[in-house]
Amino acid sequence: MTFDPVVAAKRYLDAVNGLDFEMIEDFYAEDAVYGSVKVGGLEGRSAIMAAFRRYFDTYPDQQAVDELIEAASPLAARAVWRLKATHAETGEPLIRFGEETITFDAQGKIVSVEVTDYKV
Repeated sequence: MTFDPVVAAKRYLDAVNGLDFEMIEDFYAEDAVYGSVKVGGLEGRSAIMAAFRRYFDTYPDQQAVDELIEAASPLAARAVWRLKATHAETGEPLIRFGEETITFDAQGKIVSVEVTDYKV
């Protein structure tokens, strides 16, 4: 069976939207990297998971919508999204638009996520 990065990316993004931390963690390779202007560069599954938990503690009501998920290569997918959330302490709204490239290894584990926010 051929690996489909679009199917894998959809499953991963559904886990993120569902706050399924066990599934999110299972997607990442131990030595994965995550890059975003908002969070900087993260190295390793444990650092990535710690950042996810901090983010969702701060924005527990995030609602993300994937507008497009397409193959970028045989082992990568590009997702274009928009999201809304509310800061748990201040009540300030967060609205973001952007994309991310999710790269998998041959075993289907995420080795890299690169996030780009669009300027509005």
